[in-house]
Amino acid sequence: MAEVTESSQDDTDLSQATPTGSRREARAATTASNKTVTKSRRSVMPKRVVTKAAAKKSARSVVIVAMVGGLVATVALPAYAAWQPESEAVTVQQMAAEDAQSLVIASDATDESFSRESYSATTSEEIDKKKAEEAAAERARQLAASVSTAAASVPVSVDLSMVAPGSGEVRWPVSSFTYTDINLFRPPSRPNHNGFDMLAPAGSPIYAAASGTVRVSQESLGGYGVAVVIDSVINGQSVSTLYGHMTYGSRVVSPGQTVTAGQVIGLVGSTGSSTANHLHFEVTINGSLVNPLPWLQSNAG
Repeated sequence: MAEVTESSQDDTDLSQATPTGSRREARAATTASNKTVTKSRRSVMPKRVVTKAAAKKSARSVVIVAMVGGLVATVALPAYAAWQPESEAVTVQQMAAEDAQSLVIASDATDESFSRESYSATTSEEIDKKKAEEAAAERARQLAASVSTAAASVPVSVDLSMVAPGSGEVRWPVSSFTYTDINLFRPPSRPNHNGFDMLAPAGSPIYAAASGTVRVSQESLGGYGVAVVIDSVINGQSVSTLYGHMTYGSRVVSPGQTVTAGQVIGLVGSTGSSTANHLHFEVTINGSLVNPLPWLQSNAG
């Protein structure tokens, strides 16, 4: 029984001792326990280890960033160098004057005028017709040339003793002829006819209207056909007389030859641009064409 009592006493002492302990000591013990647990947790966390590969990757990133920056600077520097800030302010008027465009026109420029004759045939029918006309004109020219050559090779007999009737410095180039209004100098229907046409039979003698020097004598003088031109001086004026459409081979004078008024120079014909036998007679005084008929009527003896 004594052991039981002793055992009970020990329990009583323990129960009584707890309340009497210091509360500060209890809180201190609790705090120390918590710190021990926290320290244990921290010691359990693994440490971060930096490997060599990660270090190389980081260094490479830095190098790439530096290279990109260098390239940007290289591209930007020329543009920056090319641009130079203006030292002075520029007005809008100055900029417009510098950038203005100009058009230079020659002083002799003229407007281009167009007429009906400026356009040529476009349809196939018109082109064929034009070609046929050109071919016909070429054949006629060749035929006239052959006739002229053949006629020139056979001289026409001309009586050189013939002299134009009358007297004085000027004579009628044909002694017997006829004419109509269309044969006059520049009639309304023929404003470009610069002479006087004397209708006469083929082979009728043609006389020099005035004394002078032969300047032209040839078998083909354009539309005049066989023609002669004589230069004279009458009453102090320079006078030139032209005789056209004469018969092939009938010319009896040559360039440079001196002739007298009324001297025979050839025969009436229908050569060149002519449709009938006649003499086309022109008179030029001091370089200007005049009407031959009134001139002959006033001066021929």
